[in-house]
Amino acid sequence: MDFPFPEPPPPGRWTEVAPGLLWARLALPFRLDHVNVYALEDSSGWVILDTGIADEASRAAWDALLPALGPVGAVLVTHHHPDHIGLAGWLCERLSVPLWTSRTAFLSATALAHAPGLLEAEEYGRLYAAHGMPPALADRVRTLGHAYLRRLTLPPRTYRRLSAGMRLRLGGRDWSVLSADGHAPEQILLHAPADGLLIAADQVIERISPNVSASAFEPEGDPVGEFRAGLAMLGREVGEGALVLPGHRRPFRGLHERIAELDRHHEARCDLIRAACAERPRTAAELLPVVFPRPLDPHKTGFAVGEVIAHANHLVARGLLRWEESGGLRRLAA
Repeated sequence: MDFPFPEPPPPGRWTEVAPGLLWARLALPFRLDHVNVYALEDSSGWVILDTGIADEASRAAWDALLPALGPVGAVLVTHHHPDHIGLAGWLCERLSVPLWTSRTAFLSATALAHAPGLLEAEEYGRLYAAHGMPPALADRVRTLGHAYLRRLTLPPRTYRRLSAGMRLRLGGRDWSVLSADGHAPEQILLHAPADGLLIAADQVIERISPNVSASAFEPEGDPVGEFRAGLAMLGREVGEGALVLPGHRRPFRGLHERIAELDRHHEARCDLIRAACAERPRTAAELLPVVFPRPLDPHKTGFAVGEVIAHANHLVARGLLRWEESGGLRRLAA
């Protein structure tokens, strides 16, 4: 992999990564301590791509970044996670511009903003209990562990829908809208084939694997299968030499190499789970230290248990393991 921009932009400053395409970073109060945002120059005004979470540090960062852009025409959001859509409502209102995003991202963010109590819903309690998580830990994960998901402003009441297969003409470039599931449903990616550019959101990132978790509202879902299908789609649609502009960490070239690494990563997690379940049936809580041997705080535990269940469901969907239910618990068995 090649990294043409080894150093990130300084705080409050843009770096040009291609003519009329700017990159900046906003701080996040987590171990993954930043999110990338971009701006695309267009004749009708700049298009801001992703926004950061709803906190004062992110608002201050935009106070520094916006004057360098001039008129803004739209805010485009790749998916509904708060580090990407968190300030969309605030920016759209401040700048009097529309929101562009997928239908799923718009509806999900609107639901979270109107009903943050969904994150503490009984569905999560039932999911964690069924998979063997102790009640005290389950309560901490539902409250402290989900706090990040509440850090967003209410999106605008209307939006422009983006969906796979659309074409956008921005800044003299033709962009194809791609969509990938798994990390977030209907995550939007933008590909400019003639210019060798891919705005990849959180689908492909250097060094780290995007979180791929099962949802309490779709407990039998196979997001790992969806994520791997998204990787395969990118391998078909986008050339190896494209400059990849991710949602976190550095832009890079070497997309196909990174796709292969991520696919191997998920297969390796599946192998760990299969080996553990070959000894005896196990709950997801029992598999947690197998997949994540280091101590986890409530925030990381929520992500981790979701990942374990997601990989378990993927193995079941492939016919390699099966769920057994007894005594109110679900165990994964060979």
